[in-house]
Amino acid sequence: MANLIEKAKEQINEILLNAYEKAAEAGILPQGAELKGTVEIPKDTQNGDYAANHAMTGAKALRMAPRKIAEALAENAQLDGTWFTSIEVAGPGFINFRLSDKWYADVMAAVDSEGMDYGRINVGQGRKLMVEFVSANPTGPMHMGNARGGVLGDALASVLDRAGYNVWREFYVNDAGNQIEKFASSIDARYRQLILGEDKVEFPEDGYHGDDIKDLAKQFFDTYGDEYMEKTVEERHQAMSRFGLDRNIPKMQSDLRRYGIEYDKWFFESTLHESGYVKETVELLTEKGFTYEKDGALWLKTSEILKEQLLVSGKKEEEIEKLELKDDVLRRANGFYTYFAADIAYHRNKLEKRGFDKVINVWGADHHGHVARLKGALDALGLNGEERLDIVLMQLVKLTRNGEVVRMSKRTGKAISLTDLLDEIPVDAARYFFNSRPESPVEFDLELAIRQDSENPVYYVQYAHARICTMLAALAEEGHPLPEFSGVDLSLLSTDAEKELIKQLAALPEEIRLAARDYDPSRINKYVTELAARFHKFYTACRIKGAEEGVLEARLTLCECVRKVLELSLNIIGVSAPEKM
Repeated sequence: MANLIEKAKEQINEILLNAYEKAAEAGILPQGAELKGTVEIPKDTQNGDYAANHAMTGAKALRMAPRKIAEALAENAQLDGTWFTSIEVAGPGFINFRLSDKWYADVMAAVDSEGMDYGRINVGQGRKLMVEFVSANPTGPMHMGNARGGVLGDALASVLDRAGYNVWREFYVNDAGNQIEKFASSIDARYRQLILGEDKVEFPEDGYHGDDIKDLAKQFFDTYGDEYMEKTVEERHQAMSRFGLDRNIPKMQSDLRRYGIEYDKWFFESTLHESGYVKETVELLTEKGFTYEKDGALWLKTSEILKEQLLVSGKKEEEIEKLELKDDVLRRANGFYTYFAADIAYHRNKLEKRGFDKVINVWGADHHGHVARLKGALDALGLNGEERLDIVLMQLVKLTRNGEVVRMSKRTGKAISLTDLLDEIPVDAARYFFNSRPESPVEFDLELAIRQDSENPVYYVQYAHARICTMLAALAEEGHPLPEFSGVDLSLLSTDAEKELIKQLAALPEEIRLAARDYDPSRINKYVTELAARFHKFYTACRIKGAEEGVLEARLTLCECVRKVLELSLNIIGVSAPEKM
């Protein structure tokens, strides 16, 4: 697919290489040097659309002043058949290039021909990649961190898909282990309190205290009455955990679907235990000499694994000592495997059994200490965790209203859940605001998110799309339908506002490349906001209705190209593109 910014840079490199060869043959520049440099888009494009520094980087090899080299290259450059109309030398030896009408027309032609596929690139070359995100405990409602992680994971998966990867979205359901036992005992205590009275049954100190547990206990009682009072604790807990999960997990699925998130797979931790895969993974680590027994438990030599990695990376012994590395329990003295053991098995399943080339997890920043330990365990299994597992750590969310921090829902008076949030603000606003740089904390202004003016960035972008739709429909009714692309004279788009708008259209493939490289889908927010800003500027500066026929057709075509790119860019981050507002 077309990345015309990158191709223009490649063409400049080719022009300068040919110019050097020509100048060297003529004896103007010394022969035998390797001419390399970078091509950038300058902040101020008054002197040119692209600037190359080849003369400055080649000065040492050519033993000449950069300015002299630049002048020789400019004199010998051939621009016929290229995207450039002029070449000029500036300052100490920068070589500036100005784009021709053909480049601008080719950008619009790419948007027209590729449609909703515009901006797709192939850096991923079809490699299998999993993005695992949210993976909230199914023991209670999803919270703000899950709301943010959902957007970041989903938008990142979309960006990676656009960059040419074969992307798989997955939710890991922690339906086994300590937290599920705690979940069951919490429901059990509330169930027995309903029957015997609150003062007769002590609630577990480390239990889940939320009203959702009381609701589940009431539903369980309404279904079974007091018949489970006769059962053993183990029977009660097994039934209650299943009962709770059977209600909580579908609720999570419906909440996330409402939020615009669908997964390829909901992977259950319990299947790893039931299939013996956790046991097998721990045995593999034992066979490789990475475990030992102490106090009846089986431990992973995490500190030894990490120390070896740190020494290889150049860390000194005394620096490593200060880190106070610790080993991890894989199997407790009671015979139960730990969450960490299951997590290692799950990632082995991703990399070895299912063959993903790389896996990306979106985690909260509080999981920071878990990253190196998990990568180390995968390295110990020979799965190259350092290269094949990437973790995106996201910071916290702070909700505000009129400058005040909000911790409680207006509707329920309790901690705000994903459901509460989506009851209060539109899904589009939630997705747009949460899709910000993962490493930065988010301050989410609930009042701003529902405002219908240009201060609200999502409204500002959506309004640009709706404005184009309304205008195109009105002009079509007046006898000026969207013309056939092939019959339009695009060279009539000659104003600065028009050219700046087309340049922004051209930037999408490069933004997708960088967003995929940096695992930063917020680049698409910034991109589409800038595209909307340039459109609004163009709309103010360039008359459409009442313009000469040729200019009118060219501007209508440009508007349609902008509309398509606004729609597909919003689609990448899971935000709608309304036709009316």
